[in-house]
Amino acid sequence: MSILEQLPADSGVLICGHGSRAKIAEEEFSLLAKGLRDRHPSLKVEYGFLEYSAPNIHMALDSLLAQGVKKIYAVPGMLFAATHAQNDIPSVLTTYQEKHQGLEIEYGQELGLHDEMIQAFQTRILEALGLDHVHAGDLYDTMLVVVGRGTSVSEANAEAAKLTRLVCENMGFGWSETVYSGVTFPSVGQGLEMAVKLGFKKIVVAPYFLFGGKLIDRIYAYTDKVAAENPDIKFMKAHYLRDQVHVINTFTQRIEETIEGPEPTLSLMQSFKQRLANGEVDIHHHHAEFQPDEKHQPEEKLQADEKEHSHDHGHSHSHDHGHGHGHSHAPYKHIAHPQGPRTMINDNVCCCFMGQFPQNIIDEEKAIKAEKPGTPVCKKG
Repeated sequence: MSILEQLPADSGVLICGHGSRAKIAEEEFSLLAKGLRDRHPSLKVEYGFLEYSAPNIHMALDSLLAQGVKKIYAVPGMLFAATHAQNDIPSVLTTYQEKHQGLEIEYGQELGLHDEMIQAFQTRILEALGLDHVHAGDLYDTMLVVVGRGTSVSEANAEAAKLTRLVCENMGFGWSETVYSGVTFPSVGQGLEMAVKLGFKKIVVAPYFLFGGKLIDRIYAYTDKVAAENPDIKFMKAHYLRDQVHVINTFTQRIEETIEGPEPTLSLMQSFKQRLANGEVDIHHHHAEFQPDEKHQPEEKLQADEKEHSHDHGHSHSHDHGHGHGHSHAPYKHIAHPQGPRTMINDNVCCCFMGQFPQNIIDEEKAIKAEKPGTPVCKKG
């Protein structure tokens, strides 16, 4: 019998997501909870988001409390341990637990490079190739381009690069590269333009993402653009992971690990509390938790407020702008890298990073884009 099926009635599980402006990402994230409930009908499972989407984490925690839960096992629904998994989610969980006497919350690990996640990714790549298996040598004429999220945390970026190498060797691709849709380098467009120069006539573009949304749409749009400019190369686009069976398997194991207790190395929560004690991080407020001035607002208004908050509004601020959305992206020292996020300034790059660009970089990109009629130009501030 599974550990999950042996949990007492006053125990529950919480899956913590980031949230998205795209409705499809919100809907597909909910499938994770559904997948766990389908496997373990007696298990109390809820999900919540840090921002943009409803229910937020606070609402999900409230729901578990209303079901009589006193012990919650929370896991980050994130591929790698960047700022949100390391700081923002533990901050919300710690604040909530302090406000509810008798409640105990354990926080587990990110999905990471679990064997099941690698299998899930390879399955998507095989689907893109139209194959159900490969033999050594079958893909020597094909290049793999893995698209990671990209963060200001170098360790998370390195994990994406490690994934690329593992899959390349497991499946036997002729070559592989890692590109990123976020704040590091190379960006997707720049990476693909470099990839076509290597001489491979078949290229698989595989986004290592859990869910759909604007970033996935942008990745596929970049791929289509480069493919149209290089008709002699066959591009194949892999589907993102979603609630594939191997992904659900990984969540199950991460929850079981959380129940059994952390490894000797520091867990995400232990690391957060240690850095909090050292003054390296702060407890701050998020959309994922109610603020005093929000207590009497209808849930519908809270959800609407979260959905209205968008990255498409001005570029000179961090996430600290006064209505419960208090986490911020760490400064990225390579923000001006010529192959990095500056190449996406006119493609709605996250406003939280736009504020990091020096004005001379904005001016340079403005001049470059001005040479291309019809291209919108973002301005700082």
